[in-house]
Amino acid sequence: MSDEFQRKLEHILLGGPRRYTRLEVAERSGVSPSRARQLWRALGFASVEDHEVVFTDADVEAVRIADRLVGEGLLDRDLETSVARAVGLHMSRLAEWQAQLLRSLLADNPHLAEDLEQLAELVERLLPQLGRIHDFAWRRHLVAYSGRALATSGERLESRNRVVGFVDMVGYTRMVHRFDEAELNAVLERFESLATEVVVEHHGHVVKLIGDEVLFVCSRPTEAAEIALTLTEQAGADEALPAVRAGLSSGKVLSRFGDVYGSVVNLASRLTAIARPGTVLVDAMLAESLDDESGYRVRRLPTMRVSGFHRVRPAVLRRARENPGTDSVTESPGAHDGRSPSDL
Repeated sequence: MSDEFQRKLEHILLGGPRRYTRLEVAERSGVSPSRARQLWRALGFASVEDHEVVFTDADVEAVRIADRLVGEGLLDRDLETSVARAVGLHMSRLAEWQAQLLRSLLADNPHLAEDLEQLAELVERLLPQLGRIHDFAWRRHLVAYSGRALATSGERLESRNRVVGFVDMVGYTRMVHRFDEAELNAVLERFESLATEVVVEHHGHVVKLIGDEVLFVCSRPTEAAEIALTLTEQAGADEALPAVRAGLSSGKVLSRFGDVYGSVVNLASRLTAIARPGTVLVDAMLAESLDDESGYRVRRLPTMRVSGFHRVRPAVLRRARENPGTDSVTESPGAHDGRSPSDL
């Protein structure tokens, strides 16, 4: 595409022309140059030289807003950079996906690539609509999270008892080498769609999708159990998907800027790695919680050592109507006497 079109597209997306240097942004927004640069980097953008004219009026206003949030006590000054980093990370992924959509649109409609004026008009017309969708989704999620936060009593919002689950596709590495790009994309889209729908339907929250696996959290053991079992069942019944396996663990979890941390998260990941295809492994605490639930059956396995944990006694989780089946841990000989499973 021509340089002229690139400039026009940039003008549309940025909402105006590039007018200012980094130092001019700092001066106009009333913040120090070092703080403005720190925010810029945290948002995920490369540093620029002091003389480069790359910033717009929107950049100035964004820095002013950040400063105002701190000044009014709505945002802790020590968290400013972390918040900017979290926003930049999520917006970067969203923007990358939307840029790929634009590329696909051009590939499917060659006449748009030839008529750049029409393409520019299309982008200018669609941009506000995308912005409204972003705002709608953000507000809806904010309502949901605010409701949970205000309903929580006696616990710090950042560190609460939660159930953490991982579900991953078995044989993904082999699939990457065997499938072409279109086939792999179709499988990932099908898995992500299924995982998101099942997690949301059973009142869980998708923390992130990481290629071949989904990480989710729930407030109640039965919600997590239902998510893990439903995903393994539906993936097993779908000829277009490989089998999946799941690991669940419960306890204190640190939530920070959209991600979760702690030994509970690590244990759920380790349990997933040693589960056999089509099965769900849970930790001892969760097994105890589900023992009295009539819809599930818990079968405890011998104590074993897994990476990062001295002794773990996982349990296989099934629906009450299922047959016991085979052993549900992928392990090397002797794993129960202290040696680690082979695929950890």
